[in-house]
Amino acid sequence: MPMREYPQKLNPPRTVIHKRRERRKKLVHSASWGVFIRSMIIVFELFGVWLFASSALLMDALASIVDVISSLLLIVFIRLADRPPDNNHPFGHGRYEPLVGLQLGLLLLVVGFGMLVQQLFKFYEASSTTVDILMDSRAWIFPVVAVVLLEICYQVISRAANKQNSPAMKADAFHYRIDAITSLFAAIALVCAAMIPSWSHVIDHLGALLIALLMIVLGAYASRENVHQLLDHTPDASFFAKVRRAAMRAEGVLGTEKLGIQLYGPDAHVDIDVEVDPTLTVVVAHEISQKVRVEIQKEWPAVRDVIVHIEPYYPNDH
Repeated sequence: MPMREYPQKLNPPRTVIHKRRERRKKLVHSASWGVFIRSMIIVFELFGVWLFASSALLMDALASIVDVISSLLLIVFIRLADRPPDNNHPFGHGRYEPLVGLQLGLLLLVVGFGMLVQQLFKFYEASSTTVDILMDSRAWIFPVVAVVLLEICYQVISRAANKQNSPAMKADAFHYRIDAITSLFAAIALVCAAMIPSWSHVIDHLGALLIALLMIVLGAYASRENVHQLLDHTPDASFFAKVRRAAMRAEGVLGTEKLGIQLYGPDAHVDIDVEVDPTLTVVVAHEISQKVRVEIQKEWPAVRDVIVHIEPYYPNDH
């Protein structure tokens, strides 16, 4: 007997939407906090640059300035990426995040390369002029304070990321750890300069060179990771296992076959083949596909949409 009306769409629970909103709020809060902490560090380190004319300290402050610019842009683009799909963007606006991430990675790469060239010239020109030992012995305090503040930020955000199981927050926490390493390089360079005052200028510029090299490496890494998302690079195997596990929870699913996943910023798109009893009616098979979509979104709230292909299940064809 034919149905009189089309089956009603099965929607995921409101917790899925809530988790997506919570993700955006936590990312914006994390980025805003980072802007505040890094701004304090920049002012503090620039004061140290004014006192001691340290190239390593200046380079560390410049790296923090680039991070502040990155965080401000990320706050804007995180909000843009969280916008829902519309007629012109049926898959959502999630690619805003990797797009700005690529631009910021390239910015870090270019700034680091420019600073590297500048410091190479200064390194070769550096003389063995002795500087005031008392002043040099105090200069390392500035980057050490930055290391402590950034490491505290890393610990707090990392714990929250593990508690919330948020890969985005984990990545943000990792950024604080990297910033702490650049400040540590500056501190080591200034301590060595204080211990060997006759080579203080050379050591100071050597520390600046190391920080510039780290900026180049980080810029290249960030650019590569964001290019992967823009070009639909295959995600980590754990995502595939998560989706298959969720699909198998749907009542009526006997197996899974092809599975494709696209990651772009806060969004993910899933294309999956599920196997069902070949004797089922089209209506029942359609209901199973709806359940599969809901289970996947419950397991992984980042999934914006799921396309489910129904296949007949035969025990001997695997």
